[in-house]
Amino acid sequence: MADTLLTITLIGGPTALLEFGGLRLLTDPTFSPPGAYQSGSVTLTKVRGPAIAAEALPPIDVVLLSHDQHADNLDDAGRALLAHAKRVITTSSGAGRLGGHVEGLVPWQTTNIAVPGNRQMQVTATPARHGPAGIEPITGEVVGFVLALEDQPDHAIYITGDTVWYSGVAEVARRFNVTAVLAYAGAARTRGPIHLTMDTNEVIETASAFPHATIVPLHHEGWAHFTESQTDIAKAFAVVGLSSRLQLLEPGVAVNLKV
Repeated sequence: MADTLLTITLIGGPTALLEFGGLRLLTDPTFSPPGAYQSGSVTLTKVRGPAIAAEALPPIDVVLLSHDQHADNLDDAGRALLAHAKRVITTSSGAGRLGGHVEGLVPWQTTNIAVPGNRQMQVTATPARHGPAGIEPITGEVVGFVLALEDQPDHAIYITGDTVWYSGVAEVARRFNVTAVLAYAGAARTRGPIHLTMDTNEVIETASAFPHATIVPLHHEGWAHFTESQTDIAKAFAVVGLSSRLQLLEPGVAVNLKV
């Protein structure tokens, strides 16, 4: 079976436009301007606006929303965009809060989406832990997503969502043949010294768990609470001899991957 093309355009933070299987999918919409945004008891500071304005986007078939409770994954402008997407998929609790046509999935639950050519794309929610063990009552429910075309199940795409490396991520590697991982990185810190998303070592651990996948870092820029940059990731991958597995993105620039 020939490789399938995945086109990724980084918009900023966790927000990327994916073109895959004839669909346009958008991850965690954040389109508000720079400024301070309240997320529960924490204020998050956005330092860079989106590379593409929401109104300049083409029609969106599916929004993949890892969670709705943090402004750096769904801000006010991103929330307004949800009504214009054909489908929105997120956590079960997030669907309850957002209402409307938003669909909620629990980890390992799958939904099907029709794609051109009378085919289906399977979207499976995956477990995510937004920080160290026991933090779930504070950070709330988060999921990642695996995308797989029904006729190419061995060419899956994994979007980690906001998570650290832990057994849930390792279980994704055991269950799916993944050829591209969109890893939410940046070692986010909002509550002291603990990091709430993958640091460089954990991105490398993820690369080891998915040995046939291209690693595409997301969610490491645009907000003040990120403590590790794309440059840090690139340097770490070079040290361990994995640079060829790493695909870096520039905001607003479309990148084509064969997956």
